[in-house]
Amino acid sequence: MPSINLLPWRQELRKRRQREFAIGAVAALALALIIALLGRFTVDSMISAQQRKNDLLGTEIKALDRQIEEIQTLEEQKRQMLARMEIIERLQRSRPEVVHLFDQIARCLPEGVYLNSVKQAGRKLEITGVAQSSTRVSSLMRNIDASDTLSTPELKIIQTRRDNAPGAEFTLLAQLRTRESGDAPADAATSKSASRSTGEASR
Repeated sequence: MPSINLLPWRQELRKRRQREFAIGAVAALALALIIALLGRFTVDSMISAQQRKNDLLGTEIKALDRQIEEIQTLEEQKRQMLARMEIIERLQRSRPEVVHLFDQIARCLPEGVYLNSVKQAGRKLEITGVAQSSTRVSSLMRNIDASDTLSTPELKIIQTRRDNAPGAEFTLLAQLRTRESGDAPADAATSKSASRSTGEASR
């Protein structure tokens, strides 16, 4: 004799569908949670990797900044060394010029004129001294004007001596002539020959 199921089939179908829906919902929720966790882990990993890159870049930038500071320090030291070398070279070049200048001043001094000081500022000279008379000062100025090293003599002060001794104290200005390099020896030789000629003529 065949068995007959007396349970309502619609209610069984509904319950089965509800169970399937619940299982599907739980599975979807679990899958969504897994995806969210994976996404969070991935984002955290990317953030950590980017942070490491940023830290590396920051370290490299600091190292480059230190190198730039060292380079700037070396450049400043180089500029200072070049400036010192230029000063030394200028002093080396000026040594024979100073010797020649004092030689020319000594040659320009007439008899009866004595110098107290010679001050140089650039190419300007200030000469102070004592002369037996104003005529001697005029002779000194003519000699300076005829010199190959000095020019444009200008009398600044001439007055009687403070100690009431005979003669006059004077201060005069002069200029150094502009000279091409290599002209000094020839000028010196010319000056020496002229001096010899003058001495022979006076004899």
